[in-house]
Amino acid sequence: MLTREILVNLILAALLLAVPLMANAFGQPFYVTLATRVAILALAATGLNLALGLGGLVSFGHAAFFGIGGYAAGILATHAFSGDPLLLGLSGTNQMPVIWLVAMLVAGLVGLLIGLISLRTSGVYFIMITLAFAQMVYYFAISWPAYGGEDGLSILVRNQFPGVNTMKPVSFFLICYAVLIVALGLFVLIRGSRFGSALQAARQNEVRVATVGIAPYRIRLAAFAISAALTGLAGALFADLNRFVSPSMLSWHMSGELIVLIILGGTGRLFGPLAGAALFVIFEYVLGGLTERWQFFLGLILLGTVLFARGGLLGLLAGKARHG
Repeated sequence: MLTREILVNLILAALLLAVPLMANAFGQPFYVTLATRVAILALAATGLNLALGLGGLVSFGHAAFFGIGGYAAGILATHAFSGDPLLLGLSGTNQMPVIWLVAMLVAGLVGLLIGLISLRTSGVYFIMITLAFAQMVYYFAISWPAYGGEDGLSILVRNQFPGVNTMKPVSFFLICYAVLIVALGLFVLIRGSRFGSALQAARQNEVRVATVGIAPYRIRLAAFAISAALTGLAGALFADLNRFVSPSMLSWHMSGELIVLIILGGTGRLFGPLAGAALFVIFEYVLGGLTERWQFFLGLILLGTVLFARGGLLGLLAGKARHG
């Protein structure tokens, strides 16, 4: 059955695909890059949406996973270019599928370790402890001179994907778009599974979940690790987009941006992260061209969303969420 929300989702997916293809046809690569940025930020926010939207875990530390994915891409590419071995004599690589796997594994593992401690708390304590862990990773990165320290790490040539010229903006966009669609499909599978139902139930009432023999802690820990892995994948793509890895990817500001994207688009909604990312990038481009203080107006829009449109853009366009 073609519901209103499904129709809105299809329109958003079609627009994200059509706009850069048209821009490429008219020789406007800048807009292709903007669309690629939207797709990558939407992927990162989809990772956070799994923890926040389904599990109610307000994490202020997802920038750590985003940055870890970026540094995984940068470090592997740097060693592949120089020929210097990594730890244990392992070599670097410039192949995107391998880099994505490493980024997801490392970010997921770090997410698991952080979750083991953070998820023993709740509420504002959970928010602060995830922020503290993210800041620890941030300060580790800026004090790591081997990989640029405060200056960051350059990726001289964009990493490769088999059979695709990734240096072409439209080709790289299509890769990012495909990865985003797969991630959204994974979100649908998780949300509709028994695991997803248990995760949402734990968000609503963890005592009742525990009384039926389900451990809320384990469910949340698994969700947090998967969320971290998806955000790490987005970080690897973001590093390739800019061909640069910066400690700013690990900053708490990045964590705040991801939360803003979800609120703007619609918390827990499938295409909420995409809608939020599109709004954010459009505001950044349009308002940023008018004033350096464009974040002030973004703040006003966010305030209006929280007060008058708590379902975000998806709530306004598609109505109240319905999960089958």
